Parts: sequence; structure tokens; C-alpha cells
Amino acid sequence: MNGEGPIFEGLRVLELATVLAGPSVGQFFAELGAEVIKVENPNTGGDVTRSWQGAGEDPANDRPAYFTAINWGKQSLAIDLRSAEGQSQVHELVRETDVVIASYKPGDAEKLRVDYATLQGMNPRLLYGHITSYGPDNPRAGFDAIIQAESGFTYMNGHPDGEPTKMPVALTDVLAAHHLKEGLLVALIRRERTGRGSYVPVSLIQAAISSLANQGTNWLVAGKVPQRKGNDHPNIVPYGTLFTTQDGRYLTLAVGNDAQFRKLATILEQSAWADDERFATNAQRVIHRELLLPQIQEAIASWDRDTLLAQLAKERVPAGSVNTLPEVFSLPEAQEILLKNEAGTMTGVRNYVAGLEVESLNAPPSLPRNPGSME
Repeated sequence: MNGEGPIFEGLRVLELATVLAGPSVGQFFAELGAEVIKVENPNTGGDVTRSWQGAGEDPANDRPAYFTAINWGKQSLAIDLRSAEGQSQVHELVRETDVVIASYKPGDAEKLRVDYATLQGMNPRLLYGHITSYGPDNPRAGFDAIIQAESGFTYMNGHPDGEPTKMPVALTDVLAAHHLKEGLLVALIRRERTGRGSYVPVSLIQAAISSLANQGTNWLVAGKVPQRKGNDHPNIVPYGTLFTTQDGRYLTLAVGNDAQFRKLATILEQSAWADDERFATNAQRVIHRELLLPQIQEAIASWDRDTLLAQLAKERVPAGSVNTLPEVFSLPEAQEILLKNEAGTMTGVRNYVAGLEVESLNAPPSLPRNPGSME
């Protein structure tokens, strides 16, 4: 940071959000120096993810793995917003707050007197980021698994002969969090120019649909309904397909152009592929994938995985191993973005990885025992 200090030093964020999307945005601001106060109801055990212990985790621990994923660097404030006293305490904080992050169903924030209209009247410069499932006018509840299904991701994911399959992470929460970060950063720029705050709504369903990328335009532009292809790519071959090496390990290829395919063919001692009109161009490889992919598998089956990956890397043919999470977190790139508490007993992953130095963070907070208290 060149001695300038954290980019958001002096910024206060009030987090009235639970689960993953909203708290992820809160941690983003905390990593860049903001004071982030997480408001939790002590009467209900705080953020619901405090109770989402995985198998083998201690049920008495109010900081299980899921909760710690997105709550580093925050203070927890125990407040029951159903009480007039709790509402008054939040209103007092809002007068000196820059950003509110909320994840209430439409209508709930108004009942608790923490909606944008109420809070903006106390602080005209306030930015209010609001994550909902289906938008600020639709009260329907929709969690990530539902949104993945309704936005098309589940239908497209899986093998051709298998059933639709959701992603193993809360994908739409992650996407919505990134959209809200962008929206709040734009709103901060606007506030610098105008001095006025703003309401920034993001819905899980729209964040998911806008992230369909080429699969969305495969329908909108080409009129093709994307189908389940397992690890195969609908527009590029070979791309994403898994291959098994002689030592029984998996690798995947991401051959994005014809020059890379020619190099792959040479490495696998199958140079004729690059001159075969059925395989010479990506358009032809897509058409003839059922013929080509088994031949690639047969050629790869005679190689040791690490030896082949080293040769592919030498020739700059995109390829990689299929890693378990222990292997992932042994990567040097992963080590660079880990968070650790002072005692070294808790580890997390940075939310912001775009290059600015992230200040050291406190570990995720426990839930304060007494209403009105903070940890």
C-alpha cells in the first residue's frame, strides 16, 4: 500500500446480513481496512451459519467452518432488532455509518425499521446494499440450491446420462456477492461526486442469470438449448474433459486454439490429428468430438501424469491436474491468500485477491453473550 494505509480505513460498514452472500461482502470491506460491525440477534443464536456444523465439528462451537469462511475481520454486536432499544442502538450507529449490507426478505426490513428509506432519512450519505432472492418487490424465499435450479445451472451440470446436479458450492451466493461489491464500489464513486447515498439492490436470480455467459448466448444467439455434457465444453474441444493417465490419476486439457491442438498432437505422438480435416480446426473437433476424445484418452493412458503435465507446460499447452482440497491448499498461489489468526489455530481464505496488500485481520468473532454488547 506504499505507506498510504488501508484503502477503506475510516469507512464503517454495518452488516445486517446472514449466511454467505452479504457476509462475504462484509469481509471484502474488512480486508481492505473498513470497520465492519456484524449485527446478530442473540435470542436466535446469531447468524444461522453459526449452527451449520459439518460432520465431526463440535456442536457447541459457534464458529464452525461455514461461518468462518466469510466473517474474518469483523466485530459482532448482539442486538434484537424486534425491540425498540435494539432499533435505537442501530439507528445511532447508522448516523456514522457509510455502508449497510442487508439480506432481508422484502418487507422485513421495514418491520424492523432498518430499511433504506428509514435509515437514509438519518444519514443522507448512506449506501444500502440489499441482497434478495428475487428482487426487492418479490417476497419469495429462495436459497442457493433453488436459484441454481431455476437459473439453469443445475440443468446444465452433470453427465449426459445422469441427472441434473447442483454445484458443490453456493455458486449464486458467491456471484451475487461479487455483483453487490461492484454495485457498492460504483455507489461510493458516485457519492464522492454528488455527496449523496444510494440504494443498491442485487438479487440472486439476476446475478445467476447474468453469469450464464456463453451458455446463455448459446440459446439467445445460436438457438441451442445447452445440455449436460459432463466435463466437456459445448464450444471447444478438447476443453474440460478429464483424462486418466497410466498411474490412475486425472488431468484435464483446455486447448483453446488450433496451434495448441497441433502441439498436443505432437506431444502425444499423433501429429496426423492436426492434418486430419475432422480435427484440424476447433469447429470440426466440436462436430467430431465423439471420435477424437477416445483417441486422446488412449494416447494419454500411456503417460505418467506429472511427466505429461510437465511436457504440456513446456510447450504451453493448457492443462492441469484434478486436485483434492489438500492438494489445492498446498499450492503456492493458495498459500499467498490464506488468512491466519495470531495463535495460528484458525485459517481462512481472502475474499479480495486483486493485488492490493490485505491488512492482517482478526479471526471471525464469537457471538456476544449479552444483548447490546460487542465482540
